[in-house]
Amino acid sequence: MHYLLFYEVVEDYVERRAAFRSEHLAHARLAQKRGELLLAGALADPVDGAILLFRAESPAVVAAGQFASSASDTYSIIAKRYTGNGILSSNNLSPVTGTC
Repeated sequence: MHYLLFYEVVEDYVERRAAFRSEHLAHARLAQKRGELLLAGALADPVDGAILLFRAESPAVVAAGQFASSASDTYSIIAKRYTGNGILSSNNLSPVTGTC
């Protein structure tokens, strides 16, 4: 199954994420190497969010990767760093049904 994680970000997200970005990207690259993360990136023009597309058997796999926690709607370690520092305003994990 596929899952799409939406991050909603604050207005000055690009500048404020710099201190946490290398750790976030390291986690993303590990998830990619495991075959879980298929696509990730900030939305552009305007930069008002980000998306991460996962292939996983359950949302728990995404939560275990510390990107989001759909079970309790709480933020993961990575998302907590972004929200705790006022960078990420919310996240939403949604299953995706696809035909191709």
